[in-house]
Amino acid sequence: MTYCVGMVLDKGLVLMSDTRTNSGVDNISVFRKMFHWQVPGERMIAIMTAGNLATTQAVVGKLEERTKEPDERDNTLIKGQTMFNVATEIGRLLRETIEEVQSANGDRGKSRFTASIILAGQIAGMQPRLFMIYPEGNFIEASWDTPFFQIGETKYGRPIIIRGYERGMSFEDAVKLLMVSFDSTLKANLSVGLPLDLLVIEKDGFEPTHQHRVAQDDPYFDAISSGWGNALRQAFLSLPSYSLETTDT
Repeated sequence: MTYCVGMVLDKGLVLMSDTRTNSGVDNISVFRKMFHWQVPGERMIAIMTAGNLATTQAVVGKLEERTKEPDERDNTLIKGQTMFNVATEIGRLLRETIEEVQSANGDRGKSRFTASIILAGQIAGMQPRLFMIYPEGNFIEASWDTPFFQIGETKYGRPIIIRGYERGMSFEDAVKLLMVSFDSTLKANLSVGLPLDLLVIEKDGFEPTHQHRVAQDDPYFDAISSGWGNALRQAFLSLPSYSLETTDT
């Protein structure tokens, strides 16, 4: 399984993904799910993937190949005029890739090869934007009413983000919030696991502001995990106690 989160702030964008893939409890591997491309001073684009690994690797591979072609006129990542154009092209590429694999596998492939993508980035002269791209190729865009997207194993970490998010928060606080969200997910679901990939993109920066891989025994993540656990226990103990002497009337 997977857990990826993309978040919009006043200051820019923050992305985090896990790296675990599994096919049963005895076949667990580590694969990167976050990728980014940049044109210095002009654009910064990142994606995170969830779903069938062969499908997502095929989509990323096709995008990578386009960036290396001598003629870049059809390379939407590099030449697309808006992030909407980029989302449209990646959505089309995702849909076509899924259809190709499903067709090759007949009835066996109808539900096994789907995938979804979070797209984030900024093109010079425009605002940072965040999109959720579905297997059908259609997509939705984040807004201040819905300022973050999740894909994969979303339910365990979502309440943390909903309660803690503020659009004006610092990058540091946003990273801390995502660390707590991922820690809660890791504790509840074995199909999500370390290492975690983190990417911070400051508005109008057009390059990674901060990149980090959170590996096993990462001192900050360990401090967040133990501190959050202790804080929850203390908060629980501080709540009013229930009385067994209470009777219905």
